[in-house]
Amino acid sequence: MKHIAAPLLALTLFAAPVAAQEEDDGGFNLMEEGARLFFRGLMSEMEPALEDLEDLAREMRPQLQAFMTEMGPALRDILEEVEDWSVYEPPEILPNGDIIIRRKTPPEDEEPLPENGEIEL
Repeated sequence: MKHIAAPLLALTLFAAPVAAQEEDDGGFNLMEEGARLFFRGLMSEMEPALEDLEDLAREMRPQLQAFMTEMGPALRDILEEVEDWSVYEPPEILPNGDIIIRRKTPPEDEEPLPENGEIEL
């Protein structure tokens, strides 16, 4: 009986790290499964909103196509004309329906460049 106990004890000691490695792999599989379930739940929650968005896009498609047919050439001309959009304020619609895009004013603490373009140091 003592002869069987020694090899059995040795096998138990060597099997412990193997069992720990299997548990680590199992933990990773549990993490994967948890992430999978999380994203599946997220998608099921988002599905109605995505369907509403698709319906809205379907409804707006004819109006957007008409807008691009009418305004596309004018917008292309404006895009060719303006070099840097960052120097303009966002468009503003006036009560009479006019749309203005104002140039941003430079900060007051900045001095404008001299007319000859040279800066004296």
